[in-house]
Amino acid sequence: MSTKSLQARVRLIVGIAIAWNVVEAAISIWAGREASSAALIGFGLDSTVEVLSAAVVAWQFSAPDPEEREEVALKLIAGCFFLLAFYVTYEAISSQPAQHSTIGITITALSAIVMPALALWQRRTGQALGSASVVADSKQRLICAMLSVATLAGLLLNSLFGWHWADSVAALVIAAFAVREGIEALRGDPCC
Repeated sequence: MSTKSLQARVRLIVGIAIAWNVVEAAISIWAGREASSAALIGFGLDSTVEVLSAAVVAWQFSAPDPEEREEVALKLIAGCFFLLAFYVTYEAISSQPAQHSTIGITITALSAIVMPALALWQRRTGQALGSASVVADSKQRLICAMLSVATLAGLLLNSLFGWHWADSVAALVIAAFAVREGIEALRGDPCC
């Protein structure tokens, strides 16, 4: 596949990611407010961070020579990872028990399916291009999938068993992963 075709694919993937995350953010924040769920609101805000990361890659690939923007894109993506880790940690520590949310369970389950597929597609495209920033941004999708599963598990465990602590523990594991990925993005390690 030609470089131009791969670059066009990156723009398509980024467009899909932005559209999905805008919808996901709106639904999750609304459902979180309805259910008094800090985890769902946090999940929605995480989707906003993902939009920022995808926008960075879109900015990079809007240039005639995207490689010229690679270093700046990696730093911006790393910043998104660190913001995500900070916020998820904050939510894990300060969250309160939520009410049952069918909409929250549905959106997190859908995200747990959509995001890994999108991440794999983006990662393979980034590897084919040799673009560390595209690969780094694909990891945002994986973190979203992990946050989806953690939030889903927390919502289900809370709804079914009253285990309010489960989503906070999972969120702290995800925050640690986000810090690691941010460090790798700063180093330019995530490619290939």
